This record gives sequence, structure tokens and C-alpha cells, in this order.
Amino acid sequence: MEDQNKIENGKFSSTTSYDRSVLKSNIVHIGFGAFHRGHQAVYNDLTNDQSEDKWGICEINMFGGSELTDSLRAQDHLLTVVEKSATETHSRLVRTITESIHTPVDGIEKAILKLTEDQVKIVSLTITEKGYCAAPQSGMLDETNQLIIHDLANPTVPMSAIGLVTEALRIRRDNGLAPFSVLSCDNIPENGHLTKSVILAFAKKLDSELSDWIEENVTFPSTMVDRIVPAMTDDQFDVIEEQTGYRDPCGVVCEDFRQWVVEDNFVAGRPQWEKAGAMLVGDVLPYEEMKLRMLNGSHSFLAYNGSLAGYEFIYQCMQDSDFRSVTLKLMLEEQAKSLSPDLNVDLNEYANLLIARFSNTNIKHKTAQIAMDGSQKLPQRALAPYLTLQERHIPAKCQPVLIAGWMHYVIDMVNKGNELSDPLVETYKSIMSHVPEKSEQAKSLLAIEKVFGKHGVENKRFIEQVLKAFDDIETVGINITIEKLVKD
Repeated sequence: MEDQNKIENGKFSSTTSYDRSVLKSNIVHIGFGAFHRGHQAVYNDLTNDQSEDKWGICEINMFGGSELTDSLRAQDHLLTVVEKSATETHSRLVRTITESIHTPVDGIEKAILKLTEDQVKIVSLTITEKGYCAAPQSGMLDETNQLIIHDLANPTVPMSAIGLVTEALRIRRDNGLAPFSVLSCDNIPENGHLTKSVILAFAKKLDSELSDWIEENVTFPSTMVDRIVPAMTDDQFDVIEEQTGYRDPCGVVCEDFRQWVVEDNFVAGRPQWEKAGAMLVGDVLPYEEMKLRMLNGSHSFLAYNGSLAGYEFIYQCMQDSDFRSVTLKLMLEEQAKSLSPDLNVDLNEYANLLIARFSNTNIKHKTAQIAMDGSQKLPQRALAPYLTLQERHIPAKCQPVLIAGWMHYVIDMVNKGNELSDPLVETYKSIMSHVPEKSEQAKSLLAIEKVFGKHGVENKRFIEQVLKAFDDIETVGINITIEKLVKD
């Protein structure tokens, strides 16, 4: 009650005014991370203030400690979002969350019960690429994933989000309840198609009739999400306290820009998110590819190579004129040229907007945070655009340096014994322990089929360019490599 009073009495730039008592948990969201708090929760809160229908969100976390959920409950599921441009700061109180479940403490049964309540119309996800338990190259269900192995053997007590959603849909079917839509909000190309693919494959392993029912009755809208929401640090919590008077443990500090493009394909209705600025469209893919390649691909380029150059934050990379120039070159000369020709967007304007966003010194986005889970991100952020450029006979000079930077980053992290967050970390460690030469380690990383498919052993031009970039970084260093790339 004390924390609830503190946050309710905080000094906010804006607060919605709708009646929270009418909210029901029409949306269940899996993955109560910083991005969801700064993005979808904000859109939903603003929508509730402008619409007759009010949609509440029940939050589910399936991993980690319960501190975040405990704090959220202590402040009546209210949270702070501080939005910072280069020159202005805006604080808002987000009021759309109705309840929360932390399955390691509350039990998976409670999550299943919530998902099978009649009023649930949308189940949304921000579980990162690895949460979908899909092979990065094929996008197919990874049946060797330990969570999937467990859930196929124990489908009524799932450990993965895929198993949880499938079990809830099975119960809804058996009980004659209406289906819900499953809405991925992760940075994955065609995230709706991927989600549908893995859930159908998982369900089919259990019951082909269940898989057929899901395919006929459940929709999986694709989305494109965009807002830079760095992981929280003590300094960022200081910002929240300075702005509002309350050090909200659930709060986030993010950039002022936000974008959400949603495929309008929902079986049980949806909030009027367009009233909060979302775009509801028939085909999200062109927007997804634009964002994944130009923003996320450039972020990965800076994460690995910026880290090698000693930069802790993205904005520091932008203060280096060579890194700034090469990032714009990557965007316009390679990533933009790999996109659909039907995309009706001024890509020069978009690229310059991204450079400005990356340069925002008020957003402390760590290169190490973006560098996490590289094996899951590189296929869509680096390999896919490279292959498109290859098909179109357009030279790719920056993409090989992106991949080579990732290789050096992985090798350095493993060899120094630093913690590396990646589902394939044990594969990397095995390579480093069995392959002594750095150049051979690079070849072994390229040969990982889960990341590069057959291209790392069969695509001669790709292999040649990446290994040349790797050797350049090794022999002259990352700064000279970037400088040469700018002039090339």
C-alpha cells in the first residue's frame, strides 16, 4: 500500500484518466520485460483513455526471480515510463495492467487458468528470439530444445511459452471456449508466421486434431515494433526518481520515439490501438524488414564492432565520425537496397532519423545488451540482407564486417572467460577449446548451420568476404578497418 501511494502521488508529465475499476484482463502478455513496459503497455494505456472499450493486461513471467512481479503488485500494477529525447524529458504513469503471475512462484497452473478465462481475447508475447524454440535458419520448431523436449513429455505442465499457449488453446477447445489471437511483439521477421509455425508443429506432435483446430480458428497477426528501451541501471532509476519523486522498480527510461505496425487480423477483436498512433495494416512484412535490417542490423553492427573499439554505449559509437559514417553507409548502400522495391518509405529520411536516434546521449543503450543472443539475430539482420544483395548483384562491404565483428566478439568473450548470453554458448566454448588457431575458430563459427545454414561452408563469395574482414580486424584492428570501410 505504501508503494502504491508513492507512485500514485508521483509528479508525472501526463497520466491517463479512465476508470481502472472497469478493466478486465482481455490481454494476457507473456514476457514482462522492459520493452513491453515501454511499448505495448503505453499504447494500450493511451488507447484506453480515448476509447469506449477498455482493455486490461495480465502479465506473465515464466523465468527469473519474482522481484519485478512482487514490486508491480505492491504498487497496484502501476508503472512509470520516462521518455527522453535529446532535449526534453516526459514522464507518464501507465495504468493498464490489471494483474500479474510469476510462474516459478505462483505455478504454471495459475497461468493456464488465466489463459483459459472466457474474457481473454489476445495473448501477446515478448519472449526474445530464443523464446520461440525455433531453429534460427529454418524457423521450424527445434525439437532438440530442452524446453520443447520437456513440454512434449509433460504438456499439461509446460515450461516454454509455446507449450503454455498450446495447452491453453487445447483446454479452450475442449471446453467450447472461443479461441484467442496470438500476437508476437518480438523483433523477428514475419513474427506471426513464425509463432504459428512453431505452435502448429508443437501441437501436431501432441494431437494432429488440435493442430488442425488451431490452424482453422486461431490467428497470429504479425507486428513491427520499434522503440529503444535500454536495460535499466542505477543511473536510469535515478532519472525516474528525479522526474517523479518515486524510484519505481518497475519503471523504464526510453527514447521518445515509438512505432507499432500491426496486421489487422484478430479473431476476438482488439483495442483501437490506432487511436494511440499504431498503424493497422494488411501486410507488415515490408515494414518488418525495413526495421530489422536498417535499425536492428545497424545496431548489431555497432554492438559487436563498437564493443571491440571499446564503446560501452551506442551513442558513443555515433560520436566517432567513422562509426557514424559507416553506419549510414551500411543503412543506405546495403540494408536499404536489400528491401522490397514496393516499400513506400523515404529510406534516406528513415536512415537519418535512425542516426539521430542512435546519437541521443540521454538513451544509455549498451552495446553488450544488443550483442546478446547473436546466433538468433544474425540470420535475419546480416545473412538475409547479404544474400538478397548477392542475388541482386549489389556489392556488400559492410555486412561481412558485421559478421566478422560478431566472430571476434564471441571469440574474445569465450577466451577471456566472460559471460556470454547466447543459446549456442556451449557450441562456441567447444570450438575455442578444440580449435587453437583464431583463423580456424572463425571458419568453425561460420560452419555453424543453425546460424548460417549451408552458406558458411558452400557460399564461396560469402566465406571469402567474411574471413577477409575477420583477418582485417585481427591484423590492423577495428578502428582502421572501419576507417578503410568508410573510404572504400
